[in-house]
Amino acid sequence: MSGNYIPLYRKYRPQTLEQLVGQEHIKKTLTNAIELGKIAHAFLFTGPRGTGKTSTARILAKSLNCKNGPTIHPCGECESCRDIINSVPIDVIEIDAASNRKVEDTQNILEKIQYVPVHGKYKIYIIDEVHMLTNHAFNALLKTLEEPPENVIFILATTEVHKVLDTIKSRCQRFDFRRITTEDIVKHLRYISDTEEINISDDALFTIAKNSAGGMRDSISLLDQLSLLGVSKQITSDDVNAILGRISFDILYKISSKIISSSPNEALEVLNEIYNSGNEPLQILTNLSEYFKNLLIVKNCRQELLNELTGLNDAQIEELDKQKEQLETQQIVFLLERITYYIKEIKLASNQHLWLEVGIIDLANMSENSTLLELQNRIKTLEVSGITARPAIQASPIEPVTRPAPIPPALEKPKEPEVKEHSVVKEMKEENEVEFTPPPISKKPDGCDIQTLWKTLLANIKSPATKALLNLATPVKIASDEVIITFKNDKLVSQINDTNKKQMLIEAANTMFNQNSTNVIIRLPQSGDNNLGKTNTQPAGQTDTVKKQEEVKAVENKPDSTTEPANEPSSDNTTSKENTPKDKIRLESDQEKMVLELFDGKFIE
Repeated sequence: MSGNYIPLYRKYRPQTLEQLVGQEHIKKTLTNAIELGKIAHAFLFTGPRGTGKTSTARILAKSLNCKNGPTIHPCGECESCRDIINSVPIDVIEIDAASNRKVEDTQNILEKIQYVPVHGKYKIYIIDEVHMLTNHAFNALLKTLEEPPENVIFILATTEVHKVLDTIKSRCQRFDFRRITTEDIVKHLRYISDTEEINISDDALFTIAKNSAGGMRDSISLLDQLSLLGVSKQITSDDVNAILGRISFDILYKISSKIISSSPNEALEVLNEIYNSGNEPLQILTNLSEYFKNLLIVKNCRQELLNELTGLNDAQIEELDKQKEQLETQQIVFLLERITYYIKEIKLASNQHLWLEVGIIDLANMSENSTLLELQNRIKTLEVSGITARPAIQASPIEPVTRPAPIPPALEKPKEPEVKEHSVVKEMKEENEVEFTPPPISKKPDGCDIQTLWKTLLANIKSPATKALLNLATPVKIASDEVIITFKNDKLVSQINDTNKKQMLIEAANTMFNQNSTNVIIRLPQSGDNNLGKTNTQPAGQTDTVKKQEEVKAVENKPDSTTEPANEPSSDNTTSKENTPKDKIRLESDQEKMVLELFDGKFIE
């Protein structure tokens, strides 16, 4: 008896253009072509799986070869129609390009196209998954597509049209099949359920349609599987989720509430229940990400669109509508980003359950992710108290701090006498200082020390692996206009330049200097790097000040011309240093040591 059973997706395959679900633009175009007698010699049907490409190809073949044809209402009773319905390859030949992809197979087809059709008016070749053909097979087919016999029509179907040669596409009439809407799928599933007497709820049909991603065949196949459960009871959304291996909405609502309320202990308890029920870590996080995606939609979209966009019923949307008040949009986006991160980690991890628990604990610790409303309330409180808070983010570029030159003691102004504050005023200030704790502000880098700038730059890099690799580098210049670092090994230079590690360094420099495009250079050391480093450790605006300081020191230390001769010979230290060989010069600075180490202990002229 099982041999006589016909699956629902075959039993309810459309037999005319009118029965096609969705694809209104394709139905109208083909209908007009048949009625006007403007039939192309080659068609290309492309689109996602399960959207009706092969079914439309068969309908078109029946409409053209029917004894009453060409007609948009094939009879389905004539010999040509029965051959197509029963897949008898006489005048309409269906070919699977995945298993007949060689050039010999194509040549075998082309040899037979010269034969006239037996029953119908056309000899029609339906080539499914045509993108699987090899380039040689495409080239063999190309000439025939360009100038086929009058009674031959090619219908090519594919889910990956980008793999089809452009020369093939340009010789076909192309029809793009779209994903079928959830509403159309639900209507068709309800029609099948009522016809087959399947006891299933509308919510379950909606869940099936939403899971099919716009494919009618997948929806009907799942309904066929679920029909075995509808004998003794009504099929619900929970049954659909159980078949699909999905977590129910109620369980997801329960664990999401613990995450939103920043309760990691309770969130882990719910997680253990889900995990012990047989759900895999990747599946749990995937379902959780879909839940927060629906929450984001409910918070930001109009009410009339929510059922279509989320695939949830009114009761579930009402629950999300209550939950959305506890979060702001940027917090939901933050949760989705973290879930996506842990999904990637779980795919690569050997201990997936460990990363699942780490991810849930991380998501449930949201206390530091303050809402915009909380920040606004803090600002209002500060304004009422008469205190102006410092901005947390500076819009203008970071400017180096200019330190004035020291003033000689003779030119200093006399200090004004200290005025002691009244005790009441002092107590008020102290009280305000206790109540108000301004938010942390990123400290501007100190431009006078290149090592400090380098540490600040490394702190802005998130990847531990990249940071560890950059610890092997030597900073040469760190400034807003240019950042130069060197490696002693040319392989490290190539590795940094050829991967996304350089982009991480550029983003860290942009964050440090509050700009968009910092010029970052990564290279091998050069002989002038020491002087370049000294020159650029001084921020802009301090050069003139330093020059003035040196001039003041020069005036103060200038020797008296009356006491010392003008042409005094050089000191003993200078003479001895000039006469000492270069390989015995005493290393007086870290930079000289670095140069000797870089050039294998030798000075190079």
